[in-house]
Amino acid sequence: MFKTAEAQSTGAPARSTSAEASQETQRRRRSGPVTDPKHLRRYIIVMSVLVVLAVGLTFGIMTWNNPAETGSRPWWLIVDMRRDSLITIAVVAVCHAVSTVAFQTAVNNRILTPGIMGFGSLYTVIQTAAVFLLGVGGAAALVGVGPFLLQLAAMMLLATVLYTWLLGGRFSNIHIMLLVGVVIGGVLGSLSNFMQRMLTPSEFDVLTARLFGNISNARADYLPYAIPIVLAVTALLWLRANTLNVIALGRTSALNLGIAYKRELILIMALVSLLVATATALVGPMMFLGFLAATLAYQFGDTYSHRMLFPLATLFAYTILAGSYFVLRHIWDAGGAVTIIVELIGGLVFLIVLMRKGRL
Repeated sequence: MFKTAEAQSTGAPARSTSAEASQETQRRRRSGPVTDPKHLRRYIIVMSVLVVLAVGLTFGIMTWNNPAETGSRPWWLIVDMRRDSLITIAVVAVCHAVSTVAFQTAVNNRILTPGIMGFGSLYTVIQTAAVFLLGVGGAAALVGVGPFLLQLAAMMLLATVLYTWLLGGRFSNIHIMLLVGVVIGGVLGSLSNFMQRMLTPSEFDVLTARLFGNISNARADYLPYAIPIVLAVTALLWLRANTLNVIALGRTSALNLGIAYKRELILIMALVSLLVATATALVGPMMFLGFLAATLAYQFGDTYSHRMLFPLATLFAYTILAGSYFVLRHIWDAGGAVTIIVELIGGLVFLIVLMRKGRL
């Protein structure tokens, strides 16, 4: 009896210490986007590393292998020419990163990307049709502000009709919309392949150069139109970040919390489409850039907050795109066809994620 009492008295401080430690841990944990100080430090470290990489790559692209004397007028002229490429890279990075994170929230799936809606196939069929109907001069006919805005309008028209029809009706279903997007992409791809088989070798070579996601496809006169569109759409999605946080909980939870789910879904999809259409009309299709940036943001950010995910994904996209451009232009001398590296790495990451999940 005395031994039992002694054991109980001896174990009491240990249990008390354990309870106090548990209470201290609970006090430190929070249910917000940042769970504890360690989580915040990791996020800041990742952001800082990405900023340093982005600045280093920017400086490297602008100054590497510049044949003119440093600081001279020809040296600055070359830097100014490279600056336009860097602005294009930044615009494309914002478009793909922000649109993919918002799209995956809307469809409640972290594998699907906006490319599934057929924007790349529509861009391909427009370029192919121009060369098919007008010959080699057709590619030149699509260069300029007018053709750029027409391609952008065509992609937005497709998206508007698709979303209004499939999401605004009585039987709205996000999965049917995605399936229709896949079918439309397949049909447009088949039409492009048919026209490409009837081209001459010289016409096909010119067309192939246009169909790669290429930074060189963008011209400086496109940027004054693309930049305001991207900034406005990104700002709207940023302001609706809290709504996106709720939509990420699922349709039932969003409705219970007072969100007009169908209206918000159509609005988000329209904004996503405008970003993807702008990037595609600017440089051409890039299938996996957004997926790669969003996946890395989810992995390293480990948060539901879209106001933390958007800048992280954008920095990842810019670093990947600028790094690919630097390697291809200054090491392999392959111009601005960044699709070669981005699609290779992005495709491998996509397969790894898909194999780990075992489902779409």
